[in-house]
This record gives sequence, C-alpha cells and structure tokens, in this order.
Amino acid sequence: MKRLELKTSLLISFLLVSGTFLEAQQTSDSNTGRPARSPEQIAAEQKAREEKTRNDWANLSRYREDNIRLGDPSSGEKRVVFMGNSITEGWKNTVPDFFNDRPYICRGISGQTTPQMLLRFRPDVINLKPAVVVILAGTNDIAGNTGPSTQAMIEDNIKSMVELARTNGIRVVLCSVLPAYDFGWRPGVEPAAKIVALNEWIRKYAGDQKIPYVDYFTPMADERQGLKNVYSGDGVHPNKEGYQLMTPLVEKGIAEAMKKKPGKK
Repeated sequence: MKRLELKTSLLISFLLVSGTFLEAQQTSDSNTGRPARSPEQIAAEQKAREEKTRNDWANLSRYREDNIRLGDPSSGEKRVVFMGNSITEGWKNTVPDFFNDRPYICRGISGQTTPQMLLRFRPDVINLKPAVVVILAGTNDIAGNTGPSTQAMIEDNIKSMVELARTNGIRVVLCSVLPAYDFGWRPGVEPAAKIVALNEWIRKYAGDQKIPYVDYFTPMADERQGLKNVYSGDGVHPNKEGYQLMTPLVEKGIAEAMKKKPGKK
C-alpha cells in the first residue's frame, strides 16, 4: 500500500512539473515568438554564463573559429563590426537580415562588461580589419555582472577601445546605452539614473572626439527612464520593433563615420 501511494505521489508530482513546463513553453513573448522567460530563468542563465567565464573570462573562444573563417575583407569591402553585449548579439538573432544583407559583423556576447570587451577587442575587432566599429557597452557594468564597477571604470574601458580602434585605422561609432528601469537578473540595482549619467558622458566624449554618437535612449525611454514596452518583452532587451527603430539610427552613424579619415578626429 505504501509503495502504491509513493508511486501515485511521484506520478502526480511528475504531471504537475510537466504541466508547469508545458505552460512555460506555451507562454510566449508576443513580440518575439520565443518562450517568455521568468526572472528565475534569466538569473539561472546569467549564473551559467558566469560559471562559463571562469575558464575563459572574456570568452575569447566564442568567435575564434568564426574569425578564422571570415578572413580579411574583400577588395572594396567596407566592413563594420558591432562590438557589444546581449543587445548586440540579440540583434543578429532577432533580425538576422540586418547582418546578412550588409558587410556587418556581429561580435556581441550576452552578459559581457566593458573590461571583457576590451580584452577581446583585438581578436574580435582589430584583426578583422573593419572600416568601422560600432560600440554599444556599459549596461552590464552597471548591473555588476563581473563585479562592482564605477562609471569612471566604464569610461576608461570605452576610451581604451576607441584609442585601440583609432591606432589601427578604424573609424568609431559610439552608442548610448539603452534605457532600463530594472534588471531581472540583478533586482534592486536601480539602473535608470546611472544609465542616464553614463549616456551623458558618452555623448560628451563622442562630441569632444568628433565621433558619431547614436542616441537610442531618447526615442526608446518611457516616463520612468525605462525601456518602452512596445520595444521590449523584458524591459532590457529589444524586440523586433526595437531593432527596427535602432536600424536607421545606427546606419546614419555608420554613414557619418565613413566620411571621416581613419584614425583621426
């Protein structure tokens, strides 16, 4: 009798778990068509990324084979590399034609901070010999993904990437950090005001250095300085509509950068 009760209990538990799993699988983000992720899932994914970086902190291996296959630009090719985090990586995943139909190379890695990007800037940007690099970085530093980070630390890393690009004859486009009212994987950070402050520095630095500045923040921010729901399913990452808004803004910045002499203000 006890064995039968145990089997019944296990069966019920299995059905409940299975039902929950199926329900989660069937609950989709209407903007992307992908299963919606709970805060717990987002946190678990972030933890998995952190564990993975213990052996390859900057994830230098992520694009190693892709970079070898890519090779040097063809004659007349005006290659553009997009350096960034999940927002850049998500662009390739959500709107692949944006990259497939242009000489654009996506080198975004989910969860990355500016020191990680700086470490892989040579293999993932300089060695690809692009005409332009588009840098979108800083939100994960504010989240503390790789430890505590001040705005000054973020600024230093962005400056270093700009200086490396210019030294190697690569034009630069700097982008604002997207608005975010909260981070699902780092609740309580209160990033909105910190993002505003960082963007103000990026805008001023870009102006001083005569670098094209792409302002994603202004058209995408809501009244709380968070990301408008129409452009995101989780308040941090753009959906297809978000990337569609971003496309002409960044292309304008790239066109402006192309007019400049490499390595010069």
